Amino acid sequence: MVFLDFEKPLESLYEQLDKLRQVGEEGVIDVSESIKELEKKIIATKKEIYSNLTGWQRVQLSRHPERPYTKYYIDQICKRFTELHGDRYFKDDKAIIGGLAKIDNQSVVILGHQKGVNTKMRQYRNFGMANPDGYRKALRLMKLAERFNLPVICLIDTPGAFPGVEAEERGQAEAIARNLFEMAQLKVPILCYIIGEGASGGALGIGLGDRVFMLENTWYTVISPESCSSILWRSWDHKEEAAEVLKLTADHMLEFGLIDEIIKEPLGGAHTDPEKMAKTLKSHIKKELAPLLQMKADERIEKRIEKYSSMGRYQIVEVQA
Repeated sequence: MVFLDFEKPLESLYEQLDKLRQVGEEGVIDVSESIKELEKKIIATKKEIYSNLTGWQRVQLSRHPERPYTKYYIDQICKRFTELHGDRYFKDDKAIIGGLAKIDNQSVVILGHQKGVNTKMRQYRNFGMANPDGYRKALRLMKLAERFNLPVICLIDTPGAFPGVEAEERGQAEAIARNLFEMAQLKVPILCYIIGEGASGGALGIGLGDRVFMLENTWYTVISPESCSSILWRSWDHKEEAAEVLKLTADHMLEFGLIDEIIKEPLGGAHTDPEKMAKTLKSHIKKELAPLLQMKADERIEKRIEKYSSMGRYQIVEVQA
């Protein structure tokens, strides 16, 4: 197990638990009662730690190296998954995966950011940072879904769109803007789930939907805490302060009316019980798809546009001549 800095009290408890279990396996002493007591203490410590997490601690959990990524959820949720490649313009961006799938008896198009499960795969997937080719591939899949009247499921987990020169040369901003324009009027249902990091336009590029949800230990904002700290303080040292000021947690997003619901994670985060998290996500997708599939396309589009038009606050001030 990998423990984050604020989880250090748990690390020592788990070490004690492992030692007790080793003693129990040797069969010399009965330590069953001690194990039960220690397990109770671990649960109590977990509840204490995770009941009042800061914004920065949520960011750390969203980046946990053992946290499940898009491909894991697809494999667990879908009966069948046929991955489709390429944007038909330039290349196949490995940072976004997607294709045709079946969730029980419902055919869907499912897509999302994929970070990679080890160092080699993270480099291969560009750490989940898509080039414009990735967003154009996503749009191609969405248009395919529209052609065959299939709902679209988007799983978002990215530190941001790739900021390289080549990405800008190939129209990074245009690709994201085009996706927003097209998703606003797509004729099929769109469900968006932030399963990890939701940073900037990289998240927005596949994040406009009829319903938008966040897992409990995720974040969603215009800029990462480190980048915000770098801009404001010329250093990453203030990233924790930046995370608080940005108000990037799921609780904040729900309060602001930018998402529709928060999905609870297993105690300690999705990585502590990925199978349970996948079952929860599958059940939620099925529940949310049902009413959307009953609506007419024009009604869905109208409600989608109303949803985003009502976001934000403004005030009209009359200026005296």
